[in-house]
Amino acid sequence: MGTGLKECVISGLLSVKGKKVLHVDRNGYYGADCASLNLTNLFEKFQAGEVPSYLGSNRDYNVDLIPKFIMACGNLTKMLLHTKVTRYLEFKSIDGSYVYKGGKVLKVPATPEEALRSPLMGLFEKRRFRKFLIYVDQFKEDKPDTYEGLNLRVMTMRQLYEHFGLVPESQEFISHAMCLMTDEAHLDKPALATVLELQTYCYSLARYGTSPYIYPVYGLGGLPEGFSRLCAIHGGTFMLNRDVDEIVFDSNGKACGVKSGNEMAKAKMVIGDPSYFPRDKIRPTGQVVRCICFLNHSIPNTNDNESAQIIIPGPQVGRKNDIFVCSVSSSHAVSARGIYIAIVSTKMETGKPEEEVAPGLALLGHIMQRFTTVATTYEPIGDGAEDQCFISSSFDGTSHFESDCDDLLSLYKRVTGEELDMTINADSVEADY
Repeated sequence: MGTGLKECVISGLLSVKGKKVLHVDRNGYYGADCASLNLTNLFEKFQAGEVPSYLGSNRDYNVDLIPKFIMACGNLTKMLLHTKVTRYLEFKSIDGSYVYKGGKVLKVPATPEEALRSPLMGLFEKRRFRKFLIYVDQFKEDKPDTYEGLNLRVMTMRQLYEHFGLVPESQEFISHAMCLMTDEAHLDKPALATVLELQTYCYSLARYGTSPYIYPVYGLGGLPEGFSRLCAIHGGTFMLNRDVDEIVFDSNGKACGVKSGNEMAKAKMVIGDPSYFPRDKIRPTGQVVRCICFLNHSIPNTNDNESAQIIIPGPQVGRKNDIFVCSVSSSHAVSARGIYIAIVSTKMETGKPEEEVAPGLALLGHIMQRFTTVATTYEPIGDGAEDQCFISSSFDGTSHFESDCDDLLSLYKRVTGEELDMTINADSVEADY
């Protein structure tokens, strides 16, 4: 239920395994909350009246409702390769990755040479940073001789940073802009998980050289559509514009089907996003504010890049959670030429959404048009084993898919009882089931 990315990945994978899949969505388009809309649909959704003529042609636009970039060597790329959904999509790298520090937007170094020239840190700190990166690069979880006497399953991330003599400012930049941690909690947990995240970032960066992120031409809406096509090829049935009125349970409290109008479909299990399930099956986890902005220029201080990501570490602006800014343009075929789409998002900490995204909006310069949404995020209360209701968590406020992929892998394991094989190399192009 729901053609969001997570649901479409699961329906595609299940149909490949020979399962009989019926996929319904209350909307008339694919993607649910993470759809890409043209101008008409976007203005209609936000009840914003007529589309201004200066934005150009309707057909030039594919505006993501939940914009996120894809880590080039991350788990989502592996899933795309695994299922060969890459054959339906074209990707381009993002031009630059930036971090906000001391009131300035600074480029995250993409090469050792850039690191040495970067104003992010002083000369001696750069040497320590380089030494740290060399250690991370050679570290292999299954080869103890690469540990250099450090037990990352016990040692905290804070202790690892201190071992290499890195100052708090460098720790903040590495953790937030490279390891993609969204708050400070990871510093007092075993370092292994954070180091593996940093490795994924570095490998992804080495792959394309400009930034570690890639993004589909024509927007993220192509992702759920690609997995939907995979499902349909393997016999899955899709019904759009079809809401679910009721989930039917048997006498043991297990889901056995869904009702829509006077029709019913029987099923052994029901999978979907939180919006399709009763309130007693889900719990709120917070709120995310997202601001979609139309600009007639690239984001200032990003080297006139056609696309960019800026991470504002929470502590830099007196917050607990980071603020994410990302921009895309006609180079990714999501807007008319000369128009840039920038999105600012964060997890809310107060009840004032405009104030929460203000530090991000301040970096954008003149904004021609903007739309703000506040969404409550949910997670399932149970794992689905008892009631056969398998529910995904809402998309978070970050500008990448890393934590959403963890939820997707967890959902797959709950549904099938087995881990999804993720041993594929993200550099591979010949992968298949």
